[in-house]
Amino acid sequence: MKMKRFLLSMLTCLLFFNGMQYLNAQTTTAFIEIKGKIVDDDSNDALIFADIIIKDSNISTITNSDGEFALKIPDSLADKSVTFSHLGYQKKELKISELHTNSKIKLIPTITELNLVEIKTFKDAETLLRETLKNRSNAYNNENALMTAFYRETIKKRRKNASLSEAVVQIHKQPYSNFKNDAIELIKSRKSTNYSRLDTLALKLQGGPFSNLYTDIIKYPEYIFTNEDIALYEFSFGESTQVNNKPVYVINFKQKPGIKEPLYYGKLYIDSETLALTNAVFRLNVENKELSSDMYIRKKPRKVDVYPTEASYRVNYRTQNGKWHYAYSNILLTFKVNWKGKLFNSVYTLNSEMAITDWRITNPKLVKNKENMLKPTTILADETSGFKDPAFWGKYNIIEPEKSIEAAIEKIKKQLKRT
Repeated sequence: MKMKRFLLSMLTCLLFFNGMQYLNAQTTTAFIEIKGKIVDDDSNDALIFADIIIKDSNISTITNSDGEFALKIPDSLADKSVTFSHLGYQKKELKISELHTNSKIKLIPTITELNLVEIKTFKDAETLLRETLKNRSNAYNNENALMTAFYRETIKKRRKNASLSEAVVQIHKQPYSNFKNDAIELIKSRKSTNYSRLDTLALKLQGGPFSNLYTDIIKYPEYIFTNEDIALYEFSFGESTQVNNKPVYVINFKQKPGIKEPLYYGKLYIDSETLALTNAVFRLNVENKELSSDMYIRKKPRKVDVYPTEASYRVNYRTQNGKWHYAYSNILLTFKVNWKGKLFNSVYTLNSEMAITDWRITNPKLVKNKENMLKPTTILADETSGFKDPAFWGKYNIIEPEKSIEAAIEKIKKQLKRT
């Protein structure tokens, strides 16, 4: 079987010398901004990757790894409601006016047992997956869409931040019914890299926002579930759950014994009514260092061994007007770097995430600004000036930075003041 470079999340190795925990509102001439935290009603634990959506609109955001969020609401929608949802929890809806006084949003866990008769309508879990992939033209958006998204990419050497990139992009999303690739247009970005922290080796995530876009399994099944690849996996049903108060099938998958090539293992969540993939969480099997390294490393010095120790992926979908669409994805890659002749190794962690914050149906003949179009080989350029401006993102919604990223941004600001 031909070796694939999944998601184009390849590394080029080149040789060269206070999170808010309460809700508040800040009024401007164009929008109000609410901030808050979403937690489990029983344990009070933070809920990561929870969806926050303004009702009757496509404006949305997602919680960070601390369970926190920030949402900018146009003045014209200030009388609307906001819905809060998370896989395995009951959806909650609150008026925007109520959010000014609530300190935390608590979601109630829910467990749904799908009727055995419903499960038996599918011969097995693999049959359900094949039906889901075949169903994309019916369950997913089949019109051209212009999606506004926020992208963040970090590189850490062990626990210390080495690079931070952030961008607002527009995704020219093709209908799920065709096989044309999506395009990405850069709106604005900022990036800061501490090259001294990277020592003599820099790891760069090639592809930028495209890497996250290609986690859209339904649009790009060729990266994980081709007809040929499905036969290499074992599938089984897991305990069912809920999304948006609707029952969801859970499929566990892993590569079959005896398969030498690194494949993936994880969970697929499929809406029982529409047979749409709602979420997918999976990892690459990195036990074979040499083969898993070949999947990611594009270029490296001869005297260094680089191999992944972790490769995790997540993709979430949302539904609007009865059709599902790509909403969020997260990639976490950890690499160990061994220099020949050196006693100690280096560990680098690359994390990228992208969230759809607004979208609209658009004319397929819309002229793209060629100067701002990104390529799958793009590496975002260093541009630190944006960190000086506290209102840099303006009206655009972003993923609220977690505490470690907030600290990194503050450090960048101090460094810029000294220069």
